[in-house]
Amino acid sequence: MKRSISTSIASKAKNFLNHRRLLERGNPLTAPFFNRYSYTTRTLSTSKRPKDPLKLFCLMIQSRPLPSIVEFSKPLSQLAKTKKFDLVISLFNQMETLGITHDLYTYNIVINCLCRCSRDMVMRNVVPNVITFTALIDASAKEGNLLEAEKLHEEMVNRSIVPDVFAYNSMINGLCMHGRVDEAKQMLEVMVTNECLPDIVTYNTLINGFCKFKRVDDVMKLFSEMSERGLVRDTVTYNTIIQGYFQVGKPDTAQGVFRRMDSPPSLRTYSILLYGLFNNGKVEKALVVFQDMQKSGMDLDVTIYNIMIHIMCKAGYVEDAWDLFCSLTDNGVEPDVVSYTTMISGFCRKRLWREADELYRKMHEDGLLLL
Repeated sequence: MKRSISTSIASKAKNFLNHRRLLERGNPLTAPFFNRYSYTTRTLSTSKRPKDPLKLFCLMIQSRPLPSIVEFSKPLSQLAKTKKFDLVISLFNQMETLGITHDLYTYNIVINCLCRCSRDMVMRNVVPNVITFTALIDASAKEGNLLEAEKLHEEMVNRSIVPDVFAYNSMINGLCMHGRVDEAKQMLEVMVTNECLPDIVTYNTLINGFCKFKRVDDVMKLFSEMSERGLVRDTVTYNTIIQGYFQVGKPDTAQGVFRRMDSPPSLRTYSILLYGLFNNGKVEKALVVFQDMQKSGMDLDVTIYNIMIHIMCKAGYVEDAWDLFCSLTDNGVEPDVVSYTTMISGFCRKRLWREADELYRKMHEDGLLLL
């Protein structure tokens, strides 16, 4: 067995794999507590909650509805501080099976635990598999530790473990996050060479990476490749490309892509379209698009209205913006802080101080306070 893997990396893989197996056997670490406690975040006061973080975690799992990820992070963090790393990873997996979506904070807790585990999987003849490496690569990339992700990917290949589409996607995402889009594209080519078929996530990740660096020509090549590979381009694909063309000052091309969409546009699509047209000096076109949206009977949200109020105020159409603001309630939409502050800013730009002051007072009356 090769022994080039570092102690920290080896420990990560070993523990992750061990606890995945433990979880599959029913996770006996937490089982003794399940039938002894009940937990509800809304009804159990802080003073009555058990001080033992493991017991607290088990109470939370029994609660219905389940507490938020923020609540779950507290006992995980406490267990990590007491160096119960194996237990943290096992509980982390337990949350995943319950459908609790992890956030960056919980990922960081587990990554730190993995890094601090000291037992060497090689010494104990525990061999990591593709699931182990993929999970670690993905977590390292999301944490921003691309160097660690690259080492893991290299070690994976050295051990003749064939990366799957999830492992490749994690590496491609990490490279794009760090601006290394050409290397990310090369990773796609390696992927294809190794007969691992890219999916919609692979291409959307690459397209987003190239768009951020205004390389729309490369984006369109990827866009064409998707069709050649039989992949159905989704709304995310189109949103990213439309925004990319607006960012490089090609509003007509962006509109052309919008008109050719073979997936239904979302409100996010329209947000990109409206802002893109405005930022490229196409105010009148943005107004026409908004009017078409209203006529179509679309269920518009406060974000769309806020965008239009902003565009109208910036373009000098403050009276029209005010009319739109006043129509929000009639359209079943409650104005938020952004609605108020945008309209107040519009009044101030036109030196309509009295109107701005009155709206400011109304915002406070409605319970929307400026931060």
